[in-house]
Amino acid sequence: MKRTWWKEAVIYQIYPRSFMDSNGDGIGDLKGITSRLDYLKYLGIDVIWLSPIYKSPNDDNGYDISDYRAIMDEFGTMEDFDELLNEAHKRGLRIVMDLVVNHTSDEHKWFMESRSSKDNACRDYYIWREGKDNSTPPNNWGSCFGGSAWEYDKTTNMYYLHLFSKKQPDLNWDNIEVRNNIFDMMTWWCEKGIDGFRMDVISMISKTKEMPDGEMTDFYGDCSPYCIHGPNIHKYLQEMNEKVLSKYDIMSVGETPGVTTELAKQYAGEDTHELNMVFHFELVDTHGKYGKWTDEKLPLTDLKKIMSHWQTELYGKAWNSLFWDNHDQPRAVSRFGDDTSGYREISAKMLATCLHMMQGTPYIYQGEELGMTNFPFQSMSDFRDIESINAYKEWCESGQVSQEAFWPCLLFRSRDNARTPMQWDDTPQAGFTCGSPWISINPNYTEINAKSETADPDSVFHYYKKLIALRKQNPVIVYGRYELLLSDSEELYVYTRTLDNEKLLVVCNFSGRETDFAIPDEFVGKACLISNAENTYDKADIILKPYEAFVLSNK
Repeated sequence: MKRTWWKEAVIYQIYPRSFMDSNGDGIGDLKGITSRLDYLKYLGIDVIWLSPIYKSPNDDNGYDISDYRAIMDEFGTMEDFDELLNEAHKRGLRIVMDLVVNHTSDEHKWFMESRSSKDNACRDYYIWREGKDNSTPPNNWGSCFGGSAWEYDKTTNMYYLHLFSKKQPDLNWDNIEVRNNIFDMMTWWCEKGIDGFRMDVISMISKTKEMPDGEMTDFYGDCSPYCIHGPNIHKYLQEMNEKVLSKYDIMSVGETPGVTTELAKQYAGEDTHELNMVFHFELVDTHGKYGKWTDEKLPLTDLKKIMSHWQTELYGKAWNSLFWDNHDQPRAVSRFGDDTSGYREISAKMLATCLHMMQGTPYIYQGEELGMTNFPFQSMSDFRDIESINAYKEWCESGQVSQEAFWPCLLFRSRDNARTPMQWDDTPQAGFTCGSPWISINPNYTEINAKSETADPDSVFHYYKKLIALRKQNPVIVYGRYELLLSDSEELYVYTRTLDNEKLLVVCNFSGRETDFAIPDEFVGKACLISNAENTYDKADIILKPYEAFVLSNK
């Protein structure tokens, strides 16, 4: 297995709007990030992934880009970015940009030209279709953010495709000029010295020419058979690799909705010349009562089955991305751990142990290293996320579901849970801003914050710091083979990692109950690399505390 820096790295995702505000306007910015680089260096991470910082009208918090070569006004200037990049590199930290090229903003100059007339040179930069009649879209496809995936434009009496917000028209990747413009833009950023790209919904850039009605879901037709893993997806990514990615020492990770392990081997195979790794969503995009909206936790046996499938199927063939949460998911400790019964810290450490000991590159989402939790939303006025607001309208205001039934699901799954500001200290506004924050601060910031945790050697923060250090010291954690034990247990997640003669035993109690466990003979009395509980592992039969986790080495 080829060894590379990005396989051995730990990546930290920053959502700039909510990380650190330097000028008091209530919105995080680039200077704010720069001011906190020493904190990230102290944590021990290697790479910073920035959610979009490009110029944007912010219909979808920066994922609607109006200029790929300019910085969002609220975040600062290009000079501020250059300073951030330089200061990060001084500290040995790399910067990865979010690349959003399935769609642009409708305020991008390309789209403004495209919609102006059918004869415009940019007309074919986007996907236009005639309606079935004057008032009916070309087909029944639904947008990922609710409503139709088509928007009527009266200027040319046609519809354009938008798989997300109507202010995010999809680009036509079949147009070679579109691809070349994107590759030129990527090269421009690489020449600036960035260290890679995280590619937003990259598995959706190739669509079929035929666009029939999709199978009906809750409200609209399913477009996924025609818009995900399309006919030219691998051709276009190989072209991107040839023209841009292969020319620089950078990393690439694709957000690939709908990906399977077999497809992942094509996207991120050792010799396919496309991407370094992909994000899959089998674990986090499980469906519940109302589409994605549910308040039910995934059974541990299902969680283990999903995680183990990816660990075993990709080993030696492609590379795994490891994550519990991100800007599109609720907080990990609230979703997979226990944030309500005095077990927040120990369950946050358990989740970290389980993930960081697996094979692949781990991603930490800002605040995860503190054990930050979901937000206690009280009303719809608390929300800022377009997906959450549209879902409430679609399910509740339509009369399909009562607010009483839908509210717990919205609280559990809303993307805004991850977007509340970073909790730096216990001063007003959690040290995030001296102004009024763009979205409310979680009221538990007086208990959960970076200042108190960096000062406490037993904190969630220092546990993450130790896990990151262990990964750098032990190649078996990065490259070792994974094997699941006790697959039918509803309480324990147990697996081994093996590289040459070295073997690790990883044991995680996902329950709030004491649980019996028999340590395999080869690990009895062996060295404990890390544990989140006061326990001894020098005899075979032990009782695990609620949410206890530990790692033993056979050395």
